[in-house]
Amino acid sequence: MTDQTPSPAPRLGTATRLAFERTRVAYERTMMAWIRTGTSLITFGFTVYKFFQIEMKIAPADQMLIGPRGFGLTLIGIGLLSLLLGTVEHARDMRALRRQHVDMPRSMSSLIAVVIGVLGLCALVAVILRA
Repeated sequence: MTDQTPSPAPRLGTATRLAFERTRVAYERTMMAWIRTGTSLITFGFTVYKFFQIEMKIAPADQMLIGPRGFGLTLIGIGLLSLLLGTVEHARDMRALRRQHVDMPRSMSSLIAVVIGVLGLCALVAVILRA
């Protein structure tokens, strides 16, 4: 009879553990940069839309190639797309890192990205519905 209990994972050296931690923090910083970019695009798009919506009531623009609504929708869409791409990249990188180091803590920046994404979708719906 042999005992089939799994042996505990080997203890990582300090240098290796710190290298994993530096890599994880770099991934978190990259994700926060994606979030910052997406948030900026979403808020700028919504602000441009609302500002010109108010201003055009006073003096309507003549023959615009793209109006404030189209411009706002484009910026909000690009912001949401950047959040999506950043989140997918971050999840892929964290999954690869977790395969090598199973004790890696969960990412809180992904939660922030989801919250900002929901707010961005609300802004998109508001612009589409001309709110």
